[in-house]
Amino acid sequence: MMSRRDFLARAGAASALSLCAHGVSQPARSRGPRPLRVLGTHVTLQEQIRIAAEADLGFSIEFVPGGSAAVLQQASTRPESFDVYEQWSNSINVLWRANAIQPIETARIDQWNDVNPLSKTGRLTTDSSIGRGDAPHTILYAQPDGSLGTPESRRVSFLPYVHNVDSFGYDTRVVERGEAYVDESWSWLLDERFRGRVALINEPTIGLFDAALAARSLGLASFADIGNMTVAEIDRLFDILVDLRRDGHFSGLWNSVPESVRFMRSGRAVIESMFSPGASALRAGGVPVRYAAPREGYRAWHGVMCLSAAANDEAIEKSYAYMNWWLSGRPGAIMARQGYYISIPETARTHLSKNEWDYWYRGEPAIESIVNSDGRVIASPGDTRNGGSYETRFSRVAVWNTVMNNYEHTLARWGEFLATAPARSPKNPATRRAAG
Repeated sequence: MMSRRDFLARAGAASALSLCAHGVSQPARSRGPRPLRVLGTHVTLQEQIRIAAEADLGFSIEFVPGGSAAVLQQASTRPESFDVYEQWSNSINVLWRANAIQPIETARIDQWNDVNPLSKTGRLTTDSSIGRGDAPHTILYAQPDGSLGTPESRRVSFLPYVHNVDSFGYDTRVVERGEAYVDESWSWLLDERFRGRVALINEPTIGLFDAALAARSLGLASFADIGNMTVAEIDRLFDILVDLRRDGHFSGLWNSVPESVRFMRSGRAVIESMFSPGASALRAGGVPVRYAAPREGYRAWHGVMCLSAAANDEAIEKSYAYMNWWLSGRPGAIMARQGYYISIPETARTHLSKNEWDYWYRGEPAIESIVNSDGRVIASPGDTRNGGSYETRFSRVAVWNTVMNNYEHTLARWGEFLATAPARSPKNPATRRAAG
């Protein structure tokens, strides 16, 4: 088991790799009772969520969003700087072994018994693929010896809430529209025809797997277990990525959803790692982005809501109220309109129209226009969500966002990848079709 010092060093290294050099912004403090301080990313720390939570809960809430590597570094090294932490399940091992978070008592989660089986068993249906890597149920329950595992207990490392399957987005004005699960492929990220117009997410526990799925699909690399690569497998993958970056294949690496939107809107990228809200924002702004359903399967993630190890009694009370609010329905509906799912779907359903529920969760054609959480139209009558229903999408998980055993080696190679400068200016070929 890694020591606290080792994990803090790893978290610090991850932060140093982030291109968000400014780190995490700190809002100004106001006098009076201290607000509930929520540290996390722009995925869930949105102003409409904060306003809705304050209105329903009756106390002040302060959101502190930042890049994923930066907020993980802050949380793992300074638990006194937050009360609630929101990110993804691949951050749990770092936070838990750094003693930065404390167990959550399931008895204090009002609807714990209603949390769906994906979060607790890794499967929505009996025939679903769990996927490689850190499936969230494997790191959910706190064990008597202080470890995390699958045996059920009354204490958990995180509250399961939002989740989704991720892939890549592409601009259909440049990349010919593919068919879900047939010719849409991770291999498109490494296709020579898109050289100079491809972007990845700058996060080694996420972007690494996008690149690995692409390399494997093209036959450039193989992995005995893509969720837990060997040093030799990591080196082979990064040798490929460094050569591609030197050759100008990648136009950049993004750190946040807004930055990914800017990449695509400006034309800097025509295909890139993407989260669902980014694709939604671009479509709402008139950029015809399609969020792929790769034939090789998705990279999945599960949101985690954690309780700071340094939280005082008042903060703990507010934190549990905030956690219970997230499962009450209203926030789940807001997330649905961005393409995300919630761990108790039926509560969100009561806040969605039948048209919305059928489009987002059932994968059925829209009867009326579909709007996102900002009220902007993102789908017209007759449109369907690419990839199908909730169950269909989560039956095709290839790998979860994961901190691998050789994570430290991955960080070193990721740093080398970021530091590599293109040897010559990339071409920007006008291509009409990705290789399948």
